[in-house]
Amino acid sequence: MERYFVVGNIVNTQGIKGEIRIMPTVDNVDRFFDFDKIFVERKGNLKEYEIENVRLHKKFVLLKLKGVDDMTSAEALKGAVAKITEDMTEPCKEDEYYIRDIYDMEVFTDEGEFLGIITDIIFTGANDVYVVSKKGESDILIPAIKDCILEVDVENKKMKVKLLEGLR
Repeated sequence: MERYFVVGNIVNTQGIKGEIRIMPTVDNVDRFFDFDKIFVERKGNLKEYEIENVRLHKKFVLLKLKGVDDMTSAEALKGAVAKITEDMTEPCKEDEYYIRDIYDMEVFTDEGEFLGIITDIIFTGANDVYVVSKKGESDILIPAIKDCILEVDVENKKMKVKLLEGLR
């Protein structure tokens, strides 16, 4: 089964010739220039589109998709999610992970105490913050910084952390 990555949300149209405006969810928006196709998921339906043109405008990526030639066609894609396949992604660098691999990861302290499972990620701009939840206890917010995140084992869905003073 093919695995997909979300690269943006289609938030609006641009002009009258069928361009769509995407709010990117990737760090490197220039990657859109490397794609020759994109997948659009709307209401559970996934459709592949060939990309005819890419341009950047302010904080948006503007795409012209083949077969989407007017504002009405583009408007039908509003609210959809833009995705790429796993083989279209850049490999992660050392100490980088795909967001989807972090969710539901078990979190342990460096002393072996089970803290809970990562249920959410807060994107602050400075660094991500992992929300660790455990039934019957308050959530713990752990900043995704080297001082806190000691080890990440994506394959076994486990993370080892050092809780800095005040995080509990």
